[in-house]
Amino acid sequence: MSDTPKNRLLEEFQSYLENVDLSQLASEQPPDLHTLLNEIAGLKSEVKAEARQFKNTLETLTVALNALQSDNKALTAELALHETHLQHQRHELSRTILMDMIDIYDRLLVGSAVLQNYKPAASFFAKKPDDRFINSVKEGQEITLKRVEQLLQRNQISPIECLGKPLDPHTMNAVEIGRDPKLANGIVIEELRKGFLFEKNVLRLAEVKVNKL
Repeated sequence: MSDTPKNRLLEEFQSYLENVDLSQLASEQPPDLHTLLNEIAGLKSEVKAEARQFKNTLETLTVALNALQSDNKALTAELALHETHLQHQRHELSRTILMDMIDIYDRLLVGSAVLQNYKPAASFFAKKPDDRFINSVKEGQEITLKRVEQLLQRNQISPIECLGKPLDPHTMNAVEIGRDPKLANGIVIEELRKGFLFEKNVLRLAEVKVNKL
């Protein structure tokens, strides 16, 4: 410490000693030890009471938090179950609608085949058949059939390829037996009713005729 700050401190201390009333300091009573101990004991009790209250509050919050977490888990499980049930309902509803669409497609396909093979019988008394009318009906049927096929494709429905392939029990149902010595055993030789896949899952099994030697 430099001399200047040191001298300043000494001067301030000397001035304090000259101005202080020592008789007044001597007349002041020292603190009562008994009173001091009582105050310390009271403060200690207050600290303990505050600690107990804090502990009780913490325990209450812990119980509330555990109950909230338990309720949250139960709610999450219930929501997951509800979502699964809802998805199942949607799937079943979609399946029902798609099966109705396939039923319409089957009817149109049969009607188109009938029109394609239709040959009016000639009769001496009957008028000449109107080929233009028959052809227009055929064209209308084919257009409608193509629109339904496009609708099925947009809904991710695709036909199961069967002809010339081995019987697949997961996608095909053998309802008739045929015999063709040129083909191997178990090969599909005719498709009796189309089968369909929906999002790579079987929507309807194909009904087929299978070769058996």
